[in-house]
Amino acid sequence: MATKRHEQVGEEPRRQVTPEQPTALELPQDELSPEMEAYFALCLEKLGFVPNVLRAYALDNAKLEAFVALSDDLMRAPSGLSKLEREMIAVAVSCANRCFYCLTAHGASVRQLSGDPILGDLLVANYRAADLSPRHRAMLDVAWKLTERPAEVGEEDRALLREAGFSDRDIWDVASVAAFYNMTNRLASAVDMRPNDEYHGIAR
Repeated sequence: MATKRHEQVGEEPRRQVTPEQPTALELPQDELSPEMEAYFALCLEKLGFVPNVLRAYALDNAKLEAFVALSDDLMRAPSGLSKLEREMIAVAVSCANRCFYCLTAHGASVRQLSGDPILGDLLVANYRAADLSPRHRAMLDVAWKLTERPAEVGEEDRALLREAGFSDRDIWDVASVAAFYNMTNRLASAVDMRPNDEYHGIAR
């Protein structure tokens, strides 16, 4: 007796295609300064693409320079927080805000810097499900609270960070990184900023 072939049910999901323009707004690129032209060239050399957040900010060269300066200072300047820890904060904040752009871009950074794609995916979904050290749990708990309930942040949260080994300067940096990504998350959501396709395959 012939086996009855299963009938196909449901339908195939639509293939997701990233728009060519970085946001939902029609904004022409400004004339870039030699410094920003060089920065874009460096991105192409190191990453193979120019991140769409930079392409979006290129609507105004002065705003682009200000964004790059602040981002580089927060994420790359000397700090008691490692580059990976700062990226972890970016992901936790972006998870709270459900920011597709930043979860994709900074989730890729966590996977790449940690060498642990499972950690990257856990932080994107829910950092509480990850096996974190007391230091990292405290860091992300405070970053999450600062995102969700900023008016409730108080001395007990600073004490939590101090107990986990953070100096007062480190606490400033935790708060500064969390605050910065709250700003970028809201801007990215407002203009429907889409991450470059390349991010999805990094460190997989």
